[in-house]
Amino acid sequence: MAKTKPILNVAFIGHVDAGKSTTVGRVLIDGGAIDPQVLERLRKEAAEKGKAGFEFAYIMDGLKEERERGVTIDIAHKKFETGKYEVTIVDCPGHRDFIKNMITGASQADAAILVVDVNDAKTGIQPQTREHLFLSRTLGINQLAVAVNKMDTVDYSQEAYEELKKMISDQLLKILGYNPDNINFVPVASYHGDNVVKKSDKTPWYKGPTLVEVIDSFQPPQKPTNLPLRLPLQDVYSITGVGTVPVGRVETGILKPGDKVIFEPAGVTGEVKTVEMHHEQLPQAEPGDNIGFNVRGVGKKDIKRGDVLGHVDNPPTVAEEFTAQIVVLQHPSVITVGYTPVFHAHTAQVACTFAEIQKKLNPATGEVLEENPDFIKAGDAAIVKLIPTKPMVIENVREIPQLGRFAIRDMGMTVAAGMCIDVKAKNK
Repeated sequence: MAKTKPILNVAFIGHVDAGKSTTVGRVLIDGGAIDPQVLERLRKEAAEKGKAGFEFAYIMDGLKEERERGVTIDIAHKKFETGKYEVTIVDCPGHRDFIKNMITGASQADAAILVVDVNDAKTGIQPQTREHLFLSRTLGINQLAVAVNKMDTVDYSQEAYEELKKMISDQLLKILGYNPDNINFVPVASYHGDNVVKKSDKTPWYKGPTLVEVIDSFQPPQKPTNLPLRLPLQDVYSITGVGTVPVGRVETGILKPGDKVIFEPAGVTGEVKTVEMHHEQLPQAEPGDNIGFNVRGVGKKDIKRGDVLGHVDNPPTVAEEFTAQIVVLQHPSVITVGYTPVFHAHTAQVACTFAEIQKKLNPATGEVLEENPDFIKAGDAAIVKLIPTKPMVIENVREIPQLGRFAIRDMGMTVAAGMCIDVKAKNK
């Protein structure tokens, strides 16, 4: 079997009109991930609908469930290969999908491409650009590049590019703690394909890499094998002749047969007999591995989805209460003390009560705007103290980042996202 390239998850973020879909579409087409005949069909369809030029956007829209245009493009087409990586694109059409993908999926992005319209230098930075970038920061994405799009609308002017670059650097990146000197700004015209996959002859003044070359320069995700073992359970099966088989993805650390383990918050301990992946026994499982394993002395009734496995000498932290930094994305009214929405952390879903709203922060800078505010609303960031209504595992994001982030859902939507910055443990 040919050795597979490492997978890199890249989020495309930015304002809805900056041309994200066109950029992603262009990457997929020029990167060879989409059949040119499909594009031709979409081009005709777009023209018939009076939307000439929208064929790229159609490619991405084809991946949205609500699309009923009768042109099927497989979700698998959201992957493309560079020299170094197999890249999975996390497209961020709006908050909801973005947050859900980012927090609950294995699609935690390793890097982000911020797509901005070069004309924003005149109109100002779009609010969504700011929010997506802040969220990426909150969600722990540290690798970033900026695609300065629509260069064709300013005649590929270096001056317009430099102006926008300065604005994004000063008003966004520096404030959020990114160093602009370490970030590639690529002048692109995604619709025409300039500097996306192919180098453009229209920007002779630009000596840097194309967008895809930038993606190749990102660092692969580090496997956090040096952190304590944490494996959130996705399911628990009972298999005849084998016994109880929990299933889940190793987030951090290493699991081996013979290990003495504990499930929290269940508080049940046992010894690992076997570890399997794709029906093959493994000598050990590492971060990213989706495994099934058998534990001596643990019954199916003892554990459930949302429990987290760790070694007995360093058990997962069961929170009596925890302090978190959150950003409120959308909420029809306001959030006050006593509010008890559902927190989605790793595979657990537990309602938690807002016990204190300690500080209101400027979402762009993190500076404190108000101590002990009466309420927070959409657009605010805050430091809050939370009390789970039933036992749950959550870790300090500074110690085990993979188990420190969460989404807050209520009324069928993601109302906030955040990270745990302090835990008062029940079990330590």
